[in-house]
Amino acid sequence: MMNRRENVKITILGIGNTLFSDEGVGIYLLPLLEEALKDDENIEIIEGLTDGMKLLGPVEDAENLIIIDAINAGKEPGTIIALVGDEIPAYFGVKLSVHQMGFQEVLLAAKLRERYPKQIVMYGMQPTSLQLGIGLTETNEKKLAELAKVVIDQVNRWRNVA
Repeated sequence: MMNRRENVKITILGIGNTLFSDEGVGIYLLPLLEEALKDDENIEIIEGLTDGMKLLGPVEDAENLIIIDAINAGKEPGTIIALVGDEIPAYFGVKLSVHQMGFQEVLLAAKLRERYPKQIVMYGMQPTSLQLGIGLTETNEKKLAELAKVVIDQVNRWRNVA
């Protein structure tokens, strides 16, 4: 019998840059999640855009953190990718400009300050294009609903403990 723990606090952080096509996937996914999870008061959805160190607060305050971003893992465009815990930092570091504080540094700072989330998972999609352009490519756009389902399934896994 599964016990449903409604009081588990979950933070969902979408990061990305909507000016560079598929780099914005973490941002474009949030409205789908907001709609699907609107009745769950223990979920906080944060639009990270490219806020860099401003995201340190929300990351350190998170117990259970789901990050959504474009993940360049050299896979087929549109492939949905999941990274857990220590796998995450290795995939960061693709910065769009030298001024942009990488999210990797945010995670590192939270770790150094010993305020790292208890559970952290990152979901993303292999970009088709990171060229300047508004909106996702057709390939990635078609996979948005599937990515949303993967995230919602994760929320449910954290909610349901044996």
